[in-house]
Amino acid sequence: MAQACDICGKKPVMGNQVAKRGKPKYLGGVGTKITGITRRKFRPNLQRVRVTTADGTPKRLRVCTQCIRSGAVAKLMRTSPFKLPPLDPSEKAALEALMAKEEKKRKKKKS
Repeated sequence: MAQACDICGKKPVMGNQVAKRGKPKYLGGVGTKITGITRRKFRPNLQRVRVTTADGTPKRLRVCTQCIRSGAVAKLMRTSPFKLPPLDPSEKAALEALMAKEEKKRKKKKS
């Protein structure tokens, strides 16, 4: 499996790991010296994310965190948001009466 972002194509790049020793001049030392240079790989921060495709089917992609944060990927919502069941007219009237009673109590405490 390639270590590349499925959205932007970001992939590992080669660079140098620089080892230094010594005290910096701005801290009163004689300066830092480079003691070694080693080749290394800078890897992107890839996450496996379930997303919805254009036709609505779920799919698992390897996406970099920059694409997730920028909103380039719409995450799959597994469940629908919670909704209260509809109330009967009698239950609705009782609930409104209870709310009015609580509101009166709150106003009485404030004054």
